[in-house]
Amino acid sequence: MTDTMMQMTGLPFSDVVPGAVTEVTKNGIVVAADKLLPLAMHLRDREGYDYLSMVTSVDWPQYFEVVYYLYRVGAWHSAAAAASQEPLVLKVRLPDKARPELPSVCSIWPGADLQEREVYDMMGIRFTDHPNLRRILLWEGFQGWPLRKDFKEPYYEEDAKPFKSRHPDGKHAWAEDRVPWKDNVTYPVGWDPDLWTQPEVQYRKIMQVDGGGNGHSSEFKTERVLVNMGPQHPSTHGVFRMVIAVDGENVVGLEPEIGYLHRCHEKIGERNTYIMNIPFTDRLDYIASMSNNFGYVLAVEKLAGIQVPERAEYIRVIMAELTRIISHFIAVGFLFNDLGAYFTPALYGLRERELILDLFEAAAGSRMMCNYMRFGGVFADLPEGWVERAKDLVWNRLPRVMEDFEKLLAGNEIFETRCRGLGVLTAEEAIAYSMAGPMLRASGVPYDLRKARPYSIYDRFDFDICTRPEGDVWARFRVRMDEIYQSIRILKQALDGLPAGPIMPPGKKQYQLRVPAGEAYGAVEGPKGELGFYIVSDGKPNPYRYHVRAPTFINLTSLEKMCIGHKIADSVVILGAIDIVLGEVDR
Repeated sequence: MTDTMMQMTGLPFSDVVPGAVTEVTKNGIVVAADKLLPLAMHLRDREGYDYLSMVTSVDWPQYFEVVYYLYRVGAWHSAAAAASQEPLVLKVRLPDKARPELPSVCSIWPGADLQEREVYDMMGIRFTDHPNLRRILLWEGFQGWPLRKDFKEPYYEEDAKPFKSRHPDGKHAWAEDRVPWKDNVTYPVGWDPDLWTQPEVQYRKIMQVDGGGNGHSSEFKTERVLVNMGPQHPSTHGVFRMVIAVDGENVVGLEPEIGYLHRCHEKIGERNTYIMNIPFTDRLDYIASMSNNFGYVLAVEKLAGIQVPERAEYIRVIMAELTRIISHFIAVGFLFNDLGAYFTPALYGLRERELILDLFEAAAGSRMMCNYMRFGGVFADLPEGWVERAKDLVWNRLPRVMEDFEKLLAGNEIFETRCRGLGVLTAEEAIAYSMAGPMLRASGVPYDLRKARPYSIYDRFDFDICTRPEGDVWARFRVRMDEIYQSIRILKQALDGLPAGPIMPPGKKQYQLRVPAGEAYGAVEGPKGELGFYIVSDGKPNPYRYHVRAPTFINLTSLEKMCIGHKIADSVVILGAIDIVLGEVDR
């Protein structure tokens, strides 16, 4: 049990919310479903748990369990909150597996919106009073709930890899020729698929079919018009669709439509062995595969009690900070392109990215899908001459490139005019919407996991948390630029201090890992925010539950809030400043 949970058990719950806590376990506080909302209100308003980092679920044999990770973010940097950075974990158990249902917490933490929809979509748990509870990654006619343990998809073979059926008697046989499932696209009785082509049905929230939503007052009688941007559109940064309701020229409602790239990453992750998931994480944010590896191995190492050698820790930090520079170069370059400007800034970023990818390829053997980190260390040591090349890049080239970026981007008057005052989120709103990374820090919240919940060896390095007070698109651009400078600062220290020694714990390399039963959450401050992996083990070679806290997916929760009142052209820029990658959003 964490220190925070120890403290929480001492709170007078019996006086505040009678009957709220039914059990205190090693990994969380079990809360009665009918007491969830009053307890959540108390935790936010009285105990300072203003930040809902993650909502996920687990399908246990006896019940469904919904898991909430809460933090005190608004005042984490104060002395009073210094000892409160371990999460408060709430768990609600739903024994009625035929009709699992509990109240939505969106009214308390708006950041739960898309996450609750994901739980509903994947596990079939309904959240009463959710403002827009419908599928989010799958289409409305999809049958079944993929993350339930009894779900069998078309061409299902086995529950866990490696599949024994692939080569029976030494001969390969196609699964498609043997499986009886064939097709799961069937409609429920009385369900009309054509009904969902009507905007008034599918997008009733932003079309104000029920009389709610965000209106635009006008002395003229106008009609809302639905505009689709994407999913095949250069300004949506991949197969992403914005469904925009406009009144005149003003955005009055917006829904993100995602899932076009969805492949049920978490279901596959639960069938993979633990080590199989390391290269699988590369396919999330494919701009930042090293950071993805980092977060996942941290979670498994925490659960398995694996110690990492010093040299490997330094190498991991070096790779993570080089990845941050790559990601931010691309983000600011293509933001400029989203504004309709010339392509030069993006090309600048891509050119420097190639030089960093050269370093990745020399160390890992691959440029984008690096598959470099392992439980306990890294796959291979740095080759001869690698450190010298990295130092030349960090000390000489990157600072000069940043000078050019400052002149080209930050000094551009039109760019600044278009970005200032656009898509504003206050500090309170950014926290409430569960924003992470530059999206949170650009609203003036100095919250960075490398400082707030130090992992690996980040507590050894001297660097600053970059914030801006404005909370607009300009601030998000500026924070990313400033963070590149801080990454260079960390890299100089890490490259200078890189020790000799092993890169893996002593002993034989393990290609199969049996993790003790239990659960763990490992998170890193990725380029786009808090990237977390929630792992539940039942002692078998495959994770019982594997969940990814995807920062760009959750950051999209605030997209409508930021776009209301602006023009359609502005919504393109606001989306670009979030810096999404659809491999991570859709999973």
